[in-house]
Amino acid sequence: MIHSARHFFEKRGFAVSSRLADRFGVSVKNVRLFFIYISFITLGFWFGVYLTLAFMLRLKDMFYTKRSSVFDL
Repeated sequence: MIHSARHFFEKRGFAVSSRLADRFGVSVKNVRLFFIYISFITLGFWFGVYLTLAFMLRLKDMFYTKRSSVFDL
């Protein structure tokens, strides 16, 4: 049951952790642990930062989609 829940969130999640890990060249596990630990320390402030990053990445994806040709407009 835990594996199915993890698979669901990894498949349909925001992919903020994986994008940040790719950008900085570290493992995704370390980025996720960073957000978890820093959220406990700062009483949830970094969870709001995480959601803000997710929102900004979603907007970026909507505006900067790759089009294969001119006729896709």
